[in-house]
Amino acid sequence: MIEVKELVKSYGVTGVLRGLNLTAPNGQVLVLLGPNGAGKTTLLRILATLTKSDSGTATIHGMDVAKNGELVRQSIGVVMHSPMLYGDMTVSENLAFFARMFGLPSPDRRIAELLQRVEMDRRADIRVRLLSHGQQKRVALARAMLHSPRTLLLDEPESGLDQRARCILEGIINEFRSADRSVIMTTHQIELGLQVADSVAALERGRVALHEPASAIDIAQLQARFSEPTEALGAL
Repeated sequence: MIEVKELVKSYGVTGVLRGLNLTAPNGQVLVLLGPNGAGKTTLLRILATLTKSDSGTATIHGMDVAKNGELVRQSIGVVMHSPMLYGDMTVSENLAFFARMFGLPSPDRRIAELLQRVEMDRRADIRVRLLSHGQQKRVALARAMLHSPRTLLLDEPESGLDQRARCILEGIINEFRSADRSVIMTTHQIELGLQVADSVAALERGRVALHEPASAIDIAQLQARFSEPTEALGAL
């Protein structure tokens, strides 16, 4: 389970998370919606141990992200806006490097399996900087799954993906759910979010404005309330 209690984060005088509370059980997909500046990316960055909160707590599988960062990183896979890959290394070299970082023994089979899963096996020897943004996102998904994490944190993972790649993404999300693992995903595409989600949390001005099962959501009301940005704060 992922549990967030009274989480606060500011950048200078700009409050981004304002006492945010949220839970996400295992075996479910939680989709985060909301306008730019609502705090979605900041929340994921805190959960991924990439940013520290000012106050409050966030735990993943019982581990405090601020106190047990190394253990938390072993249990999560992360795809942010940047693919977090090395441009001058090939696809396979990137995955081999990250496999070593995670201490995976003999990772060749795992790398081959994941490249086939994201349909990038034919581009394994191409330098990452020569790939399209969507292709880099596919490799980032493979990187995030290398160490068989219990939780995926996905920040607008559909950005830059073509229809085939979106199908791959949806398949991966469904596989995680069926294996009793969890996914937290941000998106501005409300229809996609409702399609893959078990529950939806809409953030507004750094707090949870709505948290409901996806099946109970009225898409028209959701679009009317959360599809338009309210403040020009950027992707915080």
